Amino acid sequence: MKSGKTADEPLDAYLPQAGNRGYRVSRYDLDLTYKVHSNRLSGKATITATTTDVRPRFSLDLAPTLQVSKLSVNGRRVAKYTHRDGKLVITPAQKIPAGGVLAITVQYSGNPQPISSLWGEVGWEELSEGALVASQPNGAASWFPCDDHPSCKASYRISITTDSPYHAVANGTLVRKQTKASLTTWVYEQTEPMSTYLATVQIGPYERRRIDGARVPMHAIHPQNLRDRFDHDFGRQAQMMDVFERLFGPYPFDDYSVVVTGDDLEIPIEAQGLSIFGANHCDGRRGSERLVAHELAHQWFGNSLTLGAWKDIWLHEGFACYAEWLWSENSGGPDAHTHAVQAHRGLAAKPQDILLGDPGPQLMFDDRIYKRGALTLHVLREQIGDDAFFALLQKWTAKYRHTTVSTEQFTDLAAHYTDKPLRGLWDVWLAAKPLPAL
Repeated sequence: MKSGKTADEPLDAYLPQAGNRGYRVSRYDLDLTYKVHSNRLSGKATITATTTDVRPRFSLDLAPTLQVSKLSVNGRRVAKYTHRDGKLVITPAQKIPAGGVLAITVQYSGNPQPISSLWGEVGWEELSEGALVASQPNGAASWFPCDDHPSCKASYRISITTDSPYHAVANGTLVRKQTKASLTTWVYEQTEPMSTYLATVQIGPYERRRIDGARVPMHAIHPQNLRDRFDHDFGRQAQMMDVFERLFGPYPFDDYSVVVTGDDLEIPIEAQGLSIFGANHCDGRRGSERLVAHELAHQWFGNSLTLGAWKDIWLHEGFACYAEWLWSENSGGPDAHTHAVQAHRGLAAKPQDILLGDPGPQLMFDDRIYKRGALTLHVLREQIGDDAFFALLQKWTAKYRHTTVSTEQFTDLAAHYTDKPLRGLWDVWLAAKPLPAL
């Protein structure tokens, strides 16, 4: 990595304030205590990283609502640090050579609040009873110090101590649960690399149970009064998993959980190994089943394969939207082409001012990204045929499992699955604004 002025250019033009240079994190150890009724979070974060160049100071992303009380680097207390404008800047007592170990321990506390962003409020949020985390794209710093960019994937241990009536959920496998007096500690281990925005904590008056009939272990986590509606609305998840494994390749994690909060949520929340829905998505009529499919598909496209730059957001949302159509096609509903025709008609009536391959930060979560991304995949499927298309998807998920990806990597890989030139397809669908004919 270059040193000097270029070293601290933004990691990502879409989020110039998020992410940091000079090191690569391999592990986050988070010990959190949360008092539900006072919304008080205290934490100890140990961040294990390797330096990429020699520099006098290192920075982490941490929201100003959280106050640092103690800080050490490689076991030595650090007196010199600043915390302002969402950056915790640390000056170690001694310079660390390139390739050296950088182990930072931060003790902090405060009343966590969502971070205001271009896309609304993101991060740690209070519920009527409990809390949720919805960090996409830059909300992780609302609850722990981190290198908050999707290309920075690491393993995690997340320990949450909270009031005993509440159930605490985080990413990965529950490895320990211990109750002392009125507090319960839940410890989760996420071994597969995970981007910061996919790390989550969910706390509420929930019950957790295993979903029957699924080859991949699946769990339901929700308030007791939503049990019957959940069993109906999410009742086809095991079939969904079977369809997606057949089409996309093996499920990339050990298990899958769905949390339904007691509060309504505007949209479901994506997290690694789990998805979070609101009570409104549990209507007893399967009214949100396309979203159930969408969030499950993100485990392949978004969580295992994660974009390296936000401009490639279509690799997450276009693929998950197309998975909705594929689920419909494979479960007795309209086929993907019927959905494509309908989506194309809808997009044709909207402004033609979006560039799928680089939409800009304002438009990166625009619904047109989802639909046009799905249409791009459908056109590719029609051009190269089903056998080649699904072989490509399976190779894509296998080759880049648990890593970061780019549009160029996908288009390069696709070229191996057809004798036809695909440059024209990519030019009109990814690199031009006008909507092509279907």
